[in-house]
Amino acid sequence: MADSAYARLGAIAEQRWGLVTTAQAEAAGLARKQLVRMAAAGAIERVARGVYRMAGVPPQSQEAVYATWLALGGATATRSGGSSLVAGGVTAAVVHEIGDFFLDRLDFIVPARKGTRLPDVRLRIRQLAAEDVIPVNGLPALTVERTIADLVETGMDMSLVAHALRDAVSQGKVTRPERLRFHLTVLAARRKDARLLTNELDRLAVNLSTEGDRD
Repeated sequence: MADSAYARLGAIAEQRWGLVTTAQAEAAGLARKQLVRMAAAGAIERVARGVYRMAGVPPQSQEAVYATWLALGGATATRSGGSSLVAGGVTAAVVHEIGDFFLDRLDFIVPARKGTRLPDVRLRIRQLAAEDVIPVNGLPALTVERTIADLVETGMDMSLVAHALRDAVSQGKVTRPERLRFHLTVLAARRKDARLLTNELDRLAVNLSTEGDRD
């Protein structure tokens, strides 16, 4: 029975970074007491509230992000088949590996009001277009272009935003600059410096792209 339970958990964990939630385990027919016993035996390790990692699976570099996403129910698909929980802001930048940010809290975007008791988590309500969301190692996140605009919208220091953009362009991750310009144009209606910001970021992207072509 124990081997069967472990195998069922392993099948679930294979789909998401070696992690499994209490809710997923229960849906697979495992009681919470079984999870407690398996954790005590070292077969699984608790990494967040209601989230476990299978023994022998090395932790991912952004495991805290993945575990929190799972704990918040991110693996539950919407009626349209997408995710109702998308990494945004600094969290998205860190997942994309652009910029130099300190991840002091996790930032997720939801389509409607959602509460959580998890510490250091911010949930923002936004209606996102499908083209502005992309999976990064299996985690739904804002695209790089939407992430840059989101950093601006949330008031991030512009020098840090520029650094993130430099990284994104140098790594070839800005694939749709027209989307970046679109989002910054929308922000222009709410920020006095948005037009200058748009020009500066656009100039930076063009210059870096040109440098890349010369290389």
